[in-house]
Amino acid sequence: APENLVKASKNGDYGACVAGVDWVSKVLMHELKKQGIDEDTLVIFTSDNGSRMQNQGGSNGNLRGIKGTTWEGGQRVPCIMRWPGKIPAGTVRSDIISAIDFFPTIAAISGAEVPPNTIIDGVDMSPLIFTDGDIPTPRDQFVYYMGNRLEAIRKGKWKLHITRELRPDQRTGVVTEKAINEAAGTIPGLFNLETDIGETNNVYHDHPEIVEELSALAAACREDIGDEAEGVTGKNVRPSGHVENPDTLTHYDPEHPYIYAEYDKGERG
Repeated sequence: APENLVKASKNGDYGACVAGVDWVSKVLMHELKKQGIDEDTLVIFTSDNGSRMQNQGGSNGNLRGIKGTTWEGGQRVPCIMRWPGKIPAGTVRSDIISAIDFFPTIAAISGAEVPPNTIIDGVDMSPLIFTDGDIPTPRDQFVYYMGNRLEAIRKGKWKLHITRELRPDQRTGVVTEKAINEAAGTIPGLFNLETDIGETNNVYHDHPEIVEELSALAAACREDIGDEAEGVTGKNVRPSGHVENPDTLTHYDPEHPYIYAEYDKGERG
């Protein structure tokens, strides 16, 4: 992060990077207003995963787990949307939504046609976004994979942790033997996220009917898209999509203000 932000930070490089994100957000909103489209633009602020919690300043609060795990601390991120006159201001939702839902949601909002023979993993969340009040949730189930391994499944307030293994590829570099050992006492584990968001109270043996229901959903998921942990190849596994000669919507402009910020630069060199 820029030196002036580092010097002003009370939380080291991490705090400086957060300040950098704040600055960039202001620049984006300024440009939208300058172009006269700030009142007619859907702005989404979100992230990809929880903190790594490696003494770099990040925090997951009361949530258990870190980036690279399927505990809530590795999965839950902020998702803030702004569209004056379209999205009711101050609305707070607790429904399940994932980044994979952005594609069908934005396609629906913009009127884009998705080929009918194309399987889309996400769900159109636009009814949830534009409604101020209770409506049936578009998604009440969610599956948690680590790589190709099914580790947990959720329905409504209930989340069932099925397995936990050290990732063979270790791409994120955060799922360690220590983390595996820490999880061992609660796998398998059933948690009520409505009353126990920190996943600290395992009620696996108290609700066998819920365990049975979620286990059946997990079995159906394995049959559909597979589970490396169980040696199952799903019937509907398909290759990733491919775009010929892709181009970004925005491009780097050295004449435009920008910030390069990386709080873990010490380990990257």
